[in-house]
Amino acid sequence: MALYQHTHRTLRHLCSSSKIPLVWKSKLTDTQQPVTVQLYSWGRGASGQLGGGIEEIRIYPSPIASFSLGPTFRLSSPIPGRLANNVVSDDVEIGISCGLFHSGLLVDGNLWIWGKGDGGRLGFGHEDPVFVPTLNTHLDSVRSVALGGLHSVALSSLGQVFTWGYGGFGALGHKVYHRELVPRLVEGSWDAEICHVATSGTHTAAITKSGELYTWGRDEGDGRLGLGPGRGPDEAGGLSIPSKVKSLPVNVAAVSCGGFFTMALSEEGELWNWGANSNYELGRGGKVGGWKPQPVPSLEGVRVIQIASGGYHSLALTDKGEVLSWGHGGNGQLGNSSLQNQKVPTPVEALAHEKVIYISCGGSSSAAITDGGKLYMWGYAKDCQLGVPGLPEKQSSPIEVKFLMEDDGLGNHNVLSVAIGASHAMCLVSRSGH
Repeated sequence: MALYQHTHRTLRHLCSSSKIPLVWKSKLTDTQQPVTVQLYSWGRGASGQLGGGIEEIRIYPSPIASFSLGPTFRLSSPIPGRLANNVVSDDVEIGISCGLFHSGLLVDGNLWIWGKGDGGRLGFGHEDPVFVPTLNTHLDSVRSVALGGLHSVALSSLGQVFTWGYGGFGALGHKVYHRELVPRLVEGSWDAEICHVATSGTHTAAITKSGELYTWGRDEGDGRLGLGPGRGPDEAGGLSIPSKVKSLPVNVAAVSCGGFFTMALSEEGELWNWGANSNYELGRGGKVGGWKPQPVPSLEGVRVIQIASGGYHSLALTDKGEVLSWGHGGNGQLGNSSLQNQKVPTPVEALAHEKVIYISCGGSSSAAITDGGKLYMWGYAKDCQLGVPGLPEKQSSPIEVKFLMEDDGLGNHNVLSVAIGASHAMCLVSRSGH
């Protein structure tokens, strides 16, 4: 593989040209045809999180980077909240993540990161904003990245967890509460490799290869860490030491962190959750929450393959390609054509005719990708983060995100993955039918 070198190891923003910066070019055999993959961003980019080099608002998806990959490339795994396919290969892996106001791109173990820099969340050793995707040279062999509010989390190929940024509430898991301006290894009590990580605004979760779940960060009595009495906050409503969630009776294979709650999937796709529930985030039919992990009653017998958590709402994707939503609906984020809360997981009827293969949540918005490569979004749209011009502030039903067809000869847009921040979103798109 050959990494394209750029001045200061950043992508030059070629705003005067229609040419998109080429970040990565794979070495191919004579018989292999290259596949063009592009990274698109949209929404409000006041802190540089759109990656286009300037403060801007993009009302529809625009490309910021391009990749020439081999035909067998795949999405980086593990993806937070998604059951792994356990395919081991030497293929180039590519992935994206959106934090509150920062963005990340993973290509073949290399992490490019940009956006707001407060707290050190970009990991460059300073707190300045960065307006173009920039390679973080403090990390290598990165398998997965999860960006939070004022901090960031990365999982290495050796099964090690690194965190950096603002350490308030114990969000970094370093036993201290000050900020870390460059990535630092989390020294947890686990004795096995970590295989899965997820984070939210102020709490983080990690899963070992043997299926044990560890959590750390903020817990103001809502129980989002799942640790129970006697394992309470050690300072300022946070727990800065990774602790095992002992009350889970199943091996965990995937985890997702919501605003004030946590969801986990067993290896069989059974959904468990715990934490705050005042907006029906746990989908149990009532508002009783708490620290003790419980399965979601109405999903018994349903195999869930991916979970996604917003601030106060949740999505689940079943193995049949059906999307379920529940929790707070006041911004249209449940996709059920109303602004009402939903007490239990309910199918998103507008997507019933599609087979969905990927889901994502922002704070108050949602997204789904179909097996045909179409992207649908819904929810809060004030900052153009749904990628469709002219929407009401609250879009309560899924709407397809369209891409401008440029005369670049690359063909249709086939969306591979999507990530949503507070006021922006990104997606990876294959242009050659991969």
